[in-house]
Amino acid sequence: MTHDHGHDVVLRPTRAQTEAALNPPPGRTGGDLVVETLAGLGASTVFGLPGQHALGLFDALRRSDLRYVGLRVENNAGFAADAYGRVTGEVAPLFLSTGPGALTSLPALQEAAAASAPVLAIVSQVPVAGLGGGRHGYLHELRDQQASFRDIVKSVHTVRTQSQIPSAVAAAWESALSAPHGPVYVEIPQDVLLAPASLPVVTAMDATPHELPPRPELTAVAADLLSRAARPAIIAGGGVVRSDASGKLLALAEKVNAPVVCTFGGKGAFPWEHPLSLQSWMEDRYVTDFLEDADVLLVVGSGLGEVSSNYHTFKPRGRVVQIEADAGKLESNHPALGIHADARLALQALVETVEERPDEKAAPRVAETLKAVRDRIASQELTLEQDVLASVRAALPPKSPSFWDMTILAYWAWSAWPGPLHSAQGAGGLGYGFPAALGAAAADPTTPVLAVSGDGGALYSIAELATAAQESLNVTWLIVDDGGYGILREYMNDAFGQATATELTRPDFVALAESFGVPAVRTTPETLKDDLSSALAAPGPRVVVLPAVLRMFAPTHLG
Repeated sequence: MTHDHGHDVVLRPTRAQTEAALNPPPGRTGGDLVVETLAGLGASTVFGLPGQHALGLFDALRRSDLRYVGLRVENNAGFAADAYGRVTGEVAPLFLSTGPGALTSLPALQEAAAASAPVLAIVSQVPVAGLGGGRHGYLHELRDQQASFRDIVKSVHTVRTQSQIPSAVAAAWESALSAPHGPVYVEIPQDVLLAPASLPVVTAMDATPHELPPRPELTAVAADLLSRAARPAIIAGGGVVRSDASGKLLALAEKVNAPVVCTFGGKGAFPWEHPLSLQSWMEDRYVTDFLEDADVLLVVGSGLGEVSSNYHTFKPRGRVVQIEADAGKLESNHPALGIHADARLALQALVETVEERPDEKAAPRVAETLKAVRDRIASQELTLEQDVLASVRAALPPKSPSFWDMTILAYWAWSAWPGPLHSAQGAGGLGYGFPAALGAAAADPTTPVLAVSGDGGALYSIAELATAAQESLNVTWLIVDDGGYGILREYMNDAFGQATATELTRPDFVALAESFGVPAVRTTPETLKDDLSSALAAPGPRVVVLPAVLRMFAPTHLG
């Protein structure tokens, strides 16, 4: 309904729309209402894994134009949806079954929540009669299934009748895309999904996300602080990347000559080689000291959590201004002028109101700090690790995304990889890299995608080699095989003098990949660049196995 000169104008359906509504096609069920709603909202791809209570959803896919990418483990399906949401900025639907199937996705949804990835989990439930906590003995029955998700997802939506389906899915879609983005949960009982649908085909759907503009009196204070600062600095978090605000950040940093460091989740928010770029050395004490010395520190799109604060050793001495879309992160770790807003809108306001601040010393101070970082790393005899990372970087095409599991090479990449990357550093669970890369490849079949895992993390997602082969996805999987949980081995040796429970019997990854019909090669540090380049240039999935024991650079937060 719109308003025109004080009179209500009702949009009336056309004759064709009326005919279609009065005579919906036969054979539809509640599942069709779900897929019709998703299509009407703009979805094109669905991830998931079928189960008994969810069969109505999957049968409806057969009658739709939605593409289905089925993975072999629900958690991996969640990682794939997470990556799809990250690289496209669109909602990624995830179809799951009741009980064990749904619960298996929880670690992936926790990562999506930490990374603000817009995943729409549509989960089946026991029949309507079983909702409400009674114990009816249905297969997969939980006393309160949504309670398991409520602490993780942004919003929870329960459907009890078919007429509620379009509104519930649209509301969840809107929630997923409103800043801060994040995963959402919709549960629909089995009998609602399977029952014949007499409702008209779902066509006109709207789920416009809410904007989150800053309060102008707060940005006015922030602009004044930055304009008058002697040594301003900026920490750019993942919120800058997710809100597509890199251009605004660059304009602001150059206008006030403020050095910028990107958090691990914010990599790519600022040009790596820019004279004001402190890159991503968040775990380095030289960078921590630099940030502590700032008299005005602007934190954009970051809560300054553990890995973004050098493990909470960072103690700012100046005035902190924090722009954050998640209200729960405002001033959660440091007192600040807290601005609850989307990063793009807040940075735009600052760019428009801040005054030019010349500073000939800013770029030399950045260069001096980065030289100190490089000298510290060089003193630790870590040539192998730096060479391996450089080889991976050289082999990866410029526009190809990369997805990194929780492994030593990824920890290097967080700090030293020159540009954007995707990892599971938000929640820190194993098994992210390969299934996430599959989700990105499904989003853009024309661009090769790189996944990086250790041998321990690889075994979490080895079943997805079948998915990669079945879908012919252009993903090259680099597995760094060090015979165990390498980073835990290192932590335990440092802390206790010896490691326990870190050594693993692992398969012949080359032979295992080939058993799925996926070409694989065993490489060396010297041949890694060429082998990776060849794999990434070939169509379909490939596996490259690098037997190597890598070490981390020395931490700076323990002394």
